[in-house]
Amino acid sequence: MNKSRVTSMQVAHKAGVSQSAVSRVFTPGGSVSDKTREKVMRAAESLGYSPNVLARAMTTGRSQIIGLVVAYLDNQFYPEAIERLAVALQEQGYHALVFMATPTIGDTDDVMRQLLDYQVDGIVLASVSMSSSLASKCEDHGIPVVLFNRDQDDARMSAVTTDNIEGGRAIARHFAEQGAQRVGYVAGFEGASTQIDREKGFLQGLEEAGLSLAMREVGGFEYPLARTAALEFCAGRDRPDAVFVCNDHMAFAFVDAVRHKIGMRIPEDLLVAGFDDVPIAAWPAYDLTSYRQPINRMVAQTVDVLLAQIDNADIPARKLRLEGELIVRGSTGGPSQRQG
Repeated sequence: MNKSRVTSMQVAHKAGVSQSAVSRVFTPGGSVSDKTREKVMRAAESLGYSPNVLARAMTTGRSQIIGLVVAYLDNQFYPEAIERLAVALQEQGYHALVFMATPTIGDTDDVMRQLLDYQVDGIVLASVSMSSSLASKCEDHGIPVVLFNRDQDDARMSAVTTDNIEGGRAIARHFAEQGAQRVGYVAGFEGASTQIDREKGFLQGLEEAGLSLAMREVGGFEYPLARTAALEFCAGRDRPDAVFVCNDHMAFAFVDAVRHKIGMRIPEDLLVAGFDDVPIAAWPAYDLTSYRQPINRMVAQTVDVLLAQIDNADIPARKLRLEGELIVRGSTGGPSQRQG
């Protein structure tokens, strides 16, 4: 037999308070005395009551739900980022509703249309983009959008990223300091702003050091493609002596292929650097030099910007680029984790 759902009216009757008092207790920031709150919570617990969030959204105009759209979940950077974003939002009285998407705009738009049905108060796009038409729809509905670890040329959308250009430049400088002469680059998904900016900075850094890019392959932010790129780089006699791989996820694939398929030594035969500095980069198996994204600051700024725009729709969008840090390890001849 199906058990009927407990209503707020039943809770109010048991607690001896009004239904509006029950509503205020379960509304973040609602004004209610400690005594009333205690009575309501005690009654709700005894009855097994839980508030209907979507019904409350119809009444208050706020669902306290943030839509979080993410791609590349196999990239170790994003599970950590999603967890921290969800926790940071919960601390502010919001909950994250996670949707998976692919990096192409058309597929993202399909997901976003579904997401809008949940009457979310705001949206965070983690390394995915959206079309201008859908951005206009969000704007028309008063739903702010913040891009996390991605940017696009749309002044209506805020974005929080690492300074990817400076990150690429720092890796190029490091290779030059290590004496590299024949340098390669493994690109991510060509349409991603992170890929574009990291390569731009890398090329600038090489030029400043009197070097040029000798080899380039596309890994598309995918492990299998990055392995293939490694095999292509090392198939002939003109092998590179240093390679920047656009993110750590691909760099792990590159290192695996170079060591186990080709038999080259890192860093003796080849210097390898990644980007993100996910925890696995520090494992002795990889000991990977990587440009560290300031994930805690990125999450904090994303939440701050989004909630500010929820509270005041007239606040203009912001584009924030945060400084990261190059972490030098054994894959480029730095201090090895095996020795420490």
